[in-house]
Amino acid sequence: MLTDAQIAVLCDIGQSIAFSDDKRAELFRLIADGYVQKDGDTFELTSKGEAAVVDRGAGLNEA
Repeated sequence: MLTDAQIAVLCDIGQSIAFSDDKRAELFRLIADGYVQKDGDTFELTSKGEAAVVDRGAGLNEA
């Protein structure tokens, strides 16, 4: 089960918000678990990551 901190990182990535270095450990764990993928210099949610955010009731603002 994902922690609140991990969901916060997923939301930040989904909204293209930069995050601090203290969240990098969470980021690399999320990549290893298949929730996030690296695309060039950016990070993107995978479908698994998007589903985790939706399942948790957190919303992503998509413009």
